[in-house]
Amino acid sequence: MADEPQVTAAEIEEGDAPPTEESVMAVLDTVEDPELRMSITSLGLVYGVEVDTDGMVTVNMTLTSPACPVGPMLQGMIYHKLMQTPGVEDVEVNLVWNPPWDPKTMASEDVKMALGIW
Repeated sequence: MADEPQVTAAEIEEGDAPPTEESVMAVLDTVEDPELRMSITSLGLVYGVEVDTDGMVTVNMTLTSPACPVGPMLQGMIYHKLMQTPGVEDVEVNLVWNPPWDPKTMASEDVKMALGIW
């Protein structure tokens, strides 16, 4: 594995460096499903994020069902929040359906408890 350049906190604050995948996930933790009022990451709706060296962020996510009426709203919320993140130049939110969302295996323990899933 090649040595990757280290990014300083000052560079991140100045917006000179792209965010890390961990910092993108931290922002996504603040996005709530408008119907369930729970974090999309805790629900297990975010399947992955990628950040390239130019600050392009790609989010792969699913919805609670293919017919979920708030899909476009969630995509807009994600785009808006991530575009306010230092170092992010553009955001692409991809809806994927494989694997199908299953709260029994994908949601956090707190979400399972709140939804009454045992």
